[in-house]
Amino acid sequence: MKQRKPITPDNAYLRLATLCARCEHAEGDLRRKLHEWGVAPTHANAIIERLKQERFLDNGRYARAYCRDKLRFNGWGRLKLSFMLKGKGIEQDIIDAALSEIDNEQYAHILNDALEAKAKTLKGEDPQLSRAALLRFAASRGFEPAIIYKAVDRILNTCGNED
Repeated sequence: MKQRKPITPDNAYLRLATLCARCEHAEGDLRRKLHEWGVAPTHANAIIERLKQERFLDNGRYARAYCRDKLRFNGWGRLKLSFMLKGKGIEQDIIDAALSEIDNEQYAHILNDALEAKAKTLKGEDPQLSRAALLRFAASRGFEPAIIYKAVDRILNTCGNED
């Protein structure tokens, strides 16, 4: 891989400010970019602090937007959202605050819709195998076991009554 010439701290700040003005970014992602660009750690810290002061960078705002989008578009549950945000270096109290803003009705509706769609692909299988497949599916999406079991049982009961 070709070694790039490091960019100046002022240029790095301008690039990141432009990037943050377009959409939300996590602090960890921006620090990685600064490292890739060859910006010294002392300058990187100053750039990150300046972005925070000027409200270009806010991990809380990022976590809320991330949770909202991944829940709506990807159908992820709270466990997967939490895990992914931890991987981006977001603090646990910020993650908890973002997850607490998820509407429980919308959350249950997303889980039910995903399970109903998956259940349609399992028609004609043994009920125990179908139940196991639905449980694995919902767990892989990051939903909590307590709500998964209730939702799977409800879906299998309604599917069994329609036959």
